[in-house]
Amino acid sequence: MHVSIIIPAYNEETRIGTTLEAIGRYLAQQPYEAEVILVDDGSKDNTVAVAREAFPHLRVVAYQPNRGKGCAIRTGMLESKGQYRLYTDADASTPIDDLDQFWPAFKDGADVVFGSRMLPESEVAVRQPWHREAMGRAFNGLLRLFALTPFSDTQCGFKAFTAEAAELVFSLQQTDGFVADVEVLYIALLHKLKVVEVPVRWRNSADSRVRLSVDPVAMFWDMLRVRYYALRGCYKRPSRSSGA
Repeated sequence: MHVSIIIPAYNEETRIGTTLEAIGRYLAQQPYEAEVILVDDGSKDNTVAVAREAFPHLRVVAYQPNRGKGCAIRTGMLESKGQYRLYTDADASTPIDDLDQFWPAFKDGADVVFGSRMLPESEVAVRQPWHREAMGRAFNGLLRLFALTPFSDTQCGFKAFTAEAAELVFSLQQTDGFVADVEVLYIALLHKLKVVEVPVRWRNSADSRVRLSVDPVAMFWDMLRVRYYALRGCYKRPSRSSGA
C-alpha cells in the first residue's frame, strides 16, 4: 500500500514545521510507503523553507499567485501517486494518527472517507468561537437548502480518497475556494461513489484562514456555482473517445 498525504499551505511558516514533524513521527511507525506533498499556494513567507527543514523528504509543488484551498488540494491530489490520498490542513486541527480510523471504512469498500467534528463519537478539544460556530450552522443549512450534501460536517479538512476516486473527483472539481470541501463530496455522490463520514478528534486553531469579512460571501457564491456547474453537466464523467 502506498499513501499520499497532501497539505495545502498559504503563509504557514509558524505552523507547518510542527505539523510535518508530527507526520514524520507517525509515518515512521507505519508499515506502508508514503509520500508527503506540500502544495504552496502562493505563500509570501518562508513556508517552504521551514517545511523542508522539518521534513527533508518532502515533495513541494508551488505556484504563484495565491489561488485558494480548492486549487491547492486539486493540484496535490492530481500530482500524487498514492493508492490512498489524504489531504489535511496545515494547522493539524485533526491529528494525523486519526488516519488510522479510516482504514476499516476503506476495507469495507469506501471510495471516500472524511473526518467529521459533528458525529456523537467526535472529540472536539477546543471549540470555535460562537460566531464561527453560528456561521458554520448557517452554512450547513444553506448546503442542505441547495441539496449539496446529506452530511453533518463538510468543512473538516481531513479527507481521503482511493486513487481512482481522486482521479475522477479532482479532475472534475471546478472551484478554488473553501467550498471545494463540499464540491468534491458532491461530485463523489453524483458518481455513486461510496462516501463514509468518520468521527475524528479536532482542536480549533485560533489562526484560521477563513476571513469573516470576505469569505462567507465568496462561499455563498461558490455554492451557487456548484449548482450551476451541475446543471451544465460539468461534473459528468469524461467520455472516452472510440480510438482510446
